[in-house]
Amino acid sequence: MLADAFAWLRANPGGFAAAVGEHLLLSLVGLAIGIAVALPIGLLVAHRPRLAETAIAAAGAARTIPSLAVLAVLLPLLGVGFTPSVLALALLALPPVLVNTVIGLRGADPAAVQAARGLGLTATQRTLQVELPLALPLIFAGLRIAAVQVVSAAALATFIGGGGLGDLVTQGLALLDTGRMLVGAVAIAALALLTEAGFGLLERQLAARRVMA
Repeated sequence: MLADAFAWLRANPGGFAAAVGEHLLLSLVGLAIGIAVALPIGLLVAHRPRLAETAIAAAGAARTIPSLAVLAVLLPLLGVGFTPSVLALALLALPPVLVNTVIGLRGADPAAVQAARGLGLTATQRTLQVELPLALPLIFAGLRIAAVQVVSAAALATFIGGGGLGDLVTQGLALLDTGRMLVGAVAIAALALLTEAGFGLLERQLAARRVMA
């Protein structure tokens, strides 16, 4: 099987590179949209108890929805291709980022927040200058979870014409091409592991800087 995979890779370097590029583009754009939506919502609702509880509950419910089901829901609404695939991935990125943002802000050190209030900082200034830096490790953990989920789920974009490494897997299954299928599957797993490792390294560096500060 490994010989088949290496043989296919040697024969199709351009096709492999294109699939990796599509997969990364899907993942990066989907993750970016998810973060761009989740962070502001988290900032807005963190200190509004009812809204915060509603947001966390909704995010928790969204986490239980299978990735393939999200794609299936968007299919009749947006059709096939890059756009619905990216939106589906953005929806998958929302819950962990939103939940960790809200919990991180709500769990900021009360003494630090009180000191900032005593210095005359407004609520917005306290959130941005005190609570957000304190919540950053937890928020970053949410980003790591979201990134790994998005990179893994991007493989399913193939079912609605989104492209990426999932195409190699489905094509390999359809054509009984073990080499093509194995290359796609291993590459997806490798990207997910690299994403986890990369974010883990950044998270440790962030923690080290906080200790030094």
